[in-house]
Amino acid sequence: MKKDMDVDPARLEGLSFTKMVASGNDFILINNFERRIPAEWGPELARKLCRRAFSVGADGLILIEPPKSQEACFSWRFFNADGSEAEMCGNGGRCAARFAVAEGLCSSEHAFETLAGLIRAEVKGKRVKIELTPPHSLRLDLSLEIDGQKYEAFFVNTGVPHTVLFLSPEELEKLEVKSLGAKIRFHSAFAPAGTNVNFVAPIGPKELKVRTYERGVEVETFACGTGACASAIIAAKKGLVTPPVTVKTSGGETLTVFFELKDMSRLFLEGEARFVYRASLSREALE
Repeated sequence: MKKDMDVDPARLEGLSFTKMVASGNDFILINNFERRIPAEWGPELARKLCRRAFSVGADGLILIEPPKSQEACFSWRFFNADGSEAEMCGNGGRCAARFAVAEGLCSSEHAFETLAGLIRAEVKGKRVKIELTPPHSLRLDLSLEIDGQKYEAFFVNTGVPHTVLFLSPEELEKLEVKSLGAKIRFHSAFAPAGTNVNFVAPIGPKELKVRTYERGVEVETFACGTGACASAIIAAKKGLVTPPVTVKTSGGETLTVFFELKDMSRLFLEGEARFVYRASLSREALE
């Protein structure tokens, strides 16, 4: 394993980057096909660039790099704002797919490599649909004790680990997501990797409202694509919704999750991915 190294701001002066947003999750994307950013710089670069008010500010950093296989047109490295590297991010994946098409790296239908596996994407203007890796590690029988209170919880990995808890719409509205989410995220039941935490309220036969505490960002975010997928799968398993499932996010946008009830091995996420701006780095953004 390569050791993290301090970033040299002078070497990245003037480096082009793109800011994108998908359902309220914002990301910094960099075309790193020329390997201007060494692999060891990734964690520290993410921590520096993702600082809100002090640098560019974002939920995560995505480095677009040459693929390792002929089946993909690029490989990515995804870093959360705290510098941790994640296997997958649904909303980040949709941004990466649209970015790669705009950069001329891929056709509108393509595949790219992540730590979770090969992700297939279809880009139609602002709307991007991706096929995630097959969900696994489903658990429908978790009981978590937190501060003397027991919570019924559910778990599935949709590229990254997700825990799901169901509430009424009124309870969801009043919930202090950061407080309870952090306690579940670091609960011993999910050690050592930890978990993302989704608080879910069914609001129709095909619709959910979801609030997510994201591992690596360590706060509630406006949306989480893999969390929307996890919530939809578990809600369907419990008979609360039928696919396709519309997920209303904290940011007010909607995501659509597609799968078959009898066979959930093929899982799709669709929604908008938007360009915010393109710019170049100043060395002062890294100080």
